[in-house]
Amino acid sequence: MKKIAILFSLFAFALVFHAHAQEASGAAITFKEKSIDFGDITQGDKVSHTFELTNTGKAPLIISNVAATCGCTVPSWPKEPIAPGTSAEIKVSFNSAGKMGKQNSVVRIYSNASEPIEKISLISNVLPKTK
Repeated sequence: MKKIAILFSLFAFALVFHAHAQEASGAAITFKEKSIDFGDITQGDKVSHTFELTNTGKAPLIISNVAATCGCTVPSWPKEPIAPGTSAEIKVSFNSAGKMGKQNSVVRIYSNASEPIEKISLISNVLPKTK
C-alpha cells in the first residue's frame, strides 16, 4: 500500500511539473480589454469593436477558431501565428435587428495558449425604434 501511495505521489508531481513547464514555455493571450459596453442603442443599429490582444507567452500564438453565441455577432481574427510580444486584433460586430433589452454577445477564442479558451463580449441595451 505504501508503494502505491509513493507511486501515486510521484505521478501527481510529474503531472504538475509537466503542466507548469508547458504553461511557462507556451503562448499566452493578454487582452487590453475583455468587454465593451455600448450602453443604449436603437433596435437595428450595428455596432462593432476591435479588441487588441498581445501574445505575452514564449511561443507563437495560433488562434484556431473564434465563435460567437449567435448569428447576430460576427468576429474576424488573424489567421497567421502571432509571435511572442506581438499584438493583433479581433474585430467583433453586433447587429441589434430583432433584439430588445440587455444584450451580452459573448465571443469565445480558441487557441494554443495556456488558457485555451478566452472570452470577450459586446454589451448593449437595445431600445425600440422611435417613430
